[in-house]
Amino acid sequence: MDQRAEIRDFLATRRAHLTPEQVGLPRGGGTRRVPGLRREEVAVLAGVSTDWYIRLERGHIADVSDDVLDAVARALQLDEAEHTHLFNLARAAKPAARKPRRRSTSQLRPSVQRILDSMTTTAAFVRNGRLDILAANPLGRAIYSGVFDEPAHRNNIARFNFLDPRAETFHPDWDAARDTTVALLRTEAGRDPHNRELTDLVGELATRSDAFRTRWGAHNVRLHRAGLKSFRHPAVGRLDLDFDAMDLPSDNAEKLTLTAYTAEPGTPAADALSLLASWAATHITSGTK
Repeated sequence: MDQRAEIRDFLATRRAHLTPEQVGLPRGGGTRRVPGLRREEVAVLAGVSTDWYIRLERGHIADVSDDVLDAVARALQLDEAEHTHLFNLARAAKPAARKPRRRSTSQLRPSVQRILDSMTTTAAFVRNGRLDILAANPLGRAIYSGVFDEPAHRNNIARFNFLDPRAETFHPDWDAARDTTVALLRTEAGRDPHNRELTDLVGELATRSDAFRTRWGAHNVRLHRAGLKSFRHPAVGRLDLDFDAMDLPSDNAEKLTLTAYTAEPGTPAADALSLLASWAATHITSGTK
């Protein structure tokens, strides 16, 4: 990935999301030629010269101090995910971080699969930053049966969400699901921009899906720690589940996340999850192979 282009486009899209009124600046007269803030307005808010900010937005970020990056982040009103992404882009721009590499897949400890399998009323799985599912318990495999039952997806959630027509039915809010998918991949690309497997996946999806390519160009990022997730499973119908995502230690630099879906006892979601567990008992085995 072209790091200077990544920095330029990220900052430009963040700028475009803000208006002078939102940051306490006068709008001024005449027609504005750009959506959102002008570069000189961001420079004023960050306390730097316009020439300096223009240079930064052109990708010259490797030697910028953390204090100045923080000032730019405040000026652009970046949220936590965007703030972290900006710092990741700066770190990746340093010469020592620019060598592309192909990662070996993390080998999960057998105890991780035992932990997953012990969660009998919870759907749980482990994924990496590319959204490959590396391990799952039967309920986790049952929820994502569409990801696992098509070999071409290679256990990858993003391929399912963009290349499998079943995804439109599986996600009650398909657009939101695809927005989240791309934002998570974009976040990982900032954290690990020289990962060839990730670059290959992005290239594949951008080539095969207009919906992916448009979203990728928006440069949106996000953290995905907890919330509500909804599915429409072909075997049991609607599932509205709470999710919690936790980082796992890895034997290399790969980011691993354990995600658990649960339902409050006595709710329709808990009944549906129990029904899914019965279905999984006859249709699903543990593991990802």
